[in-house]
Amino acid sequence: MENFAAIDFESANNECGSVCSVGLVIVKNGKIVKTFYSLIQPRPNYYNYWCSKIHGLHRTDTDKAPSFIEVWKQVAPLIEGLPLVAHDKPIDERTLKAVFHVHKMEYPGYKIYDTLEASRKAFPDLPNHKLLTVATQCGYKLEHQHNALADATACAWIAREIL
Repeated sequence: MENFAAIDFESANNECGSVCSVGLVIVKNGKIVKTFYSLIQPRPNYYNYWCSKIHGLHRTDTDKAPSFIEVWKQVAPLIEGLPLVAHDKPIDERTLKAVFHVHKMEYPGYKIYDTLEASRKAFPDLPNHKLLTVATQCGYKLEHQHNALADATACAWIAREIL
């Protein structure tokens, strides 16, 4: 796969549609050509302890952030015609569908490939197939794990190696 968009979300709470950040990496002809990151004011607009502990974001970080609708107006043209790639597709796809539903937007039916599933086939002997483990196996040093852009970049690196 040489042309795709790797995507990752962070959520504010246990509600599937409570996206508080998005990271996007556009790959064309096997090379990263664009990255995009944005904070998003989540709906519902509250953070639970565990989500904040994982990604480090809090309500004060996103109180003045744009809505998902505003952010997606920037994202949609970047990913037009490209398949999406995520590490653990079911979670990111459920999140994307939920945030579209929360904002009463029609979900466009994006095609999403899963680097988690592919990594289990490519590297069956790894102790686990977490993003950090697989990225390391593929020669990528993931820093700032659980930052949406850092995770999307690691996912893009993995996809270029094994998809």
